Amino acid sequence: MHIITREFYQRDAVLVARELLGKLLVRDLNGSLLSGMICETEAYLGEMDSASHAFRGKTTRNSVMFGPPGKAYIYLIYGKHYMFNIVTERENIPHAVLIRGILPVKGIKQMRLNRDSSTGNLTNGPGRLCRTMNINQSLNECDLTSGKDLWIEEYLCIPSKNILSGSRIGIEYAMQNDKVAHRRFWMRYED
Repeated sequence: MHIITREFYQRDAVLVARELLGKLLVRDLNGSLLSGMICETEAYLGEMDSASHAFRGKTTRNSVMFGPPGKAYIYLIYGKHYMFNIVTERENIPHAVLIRGILPVKGIKQMRLNRDSSTGNLTNGPGRLCRTMNINQSLNECDLTSGKDLWIEEYLCIPSKNILSGSRIGIEYAMQNDKVAHRRFWMRYED
């Protein structure tokens, strides 16, 4: 188990978003480990990014984004879906990376129970990912470098040629330049 250190997160969110691809997201659920390889991410650049929760400054909801890197920023949307983000950069620079999708590796049976699903896509999409991994508001501000409850480990190194980028999803409210910026990253699968 090689848990990603705080120094990894203490960098530009776009770089961290790219380099999280291939890492292993691990959830300790009452002693049972669930894990999946990160395969899709999005970078949010704080107060200079109109798609970011920190665009208008610090609030009670987004305050974790202004804290140290390597912390979980988890929030609820539409009253039913949790979103799991990782704080990046330095304190008071509120950047974060949204984890959009993982490929299940371990604990798939438990994941299906968590999702109440025997078929279908378990973890493609941030809401499904959180439901499947039992990631909720109780993990907001969790230190992802501590190796407790929720963390990220080294797993696979994804070559640059297998990393694609494009515009982020679900940010219709953002300014045009932020809507089209290539801040979403995903893995290309070779046949």
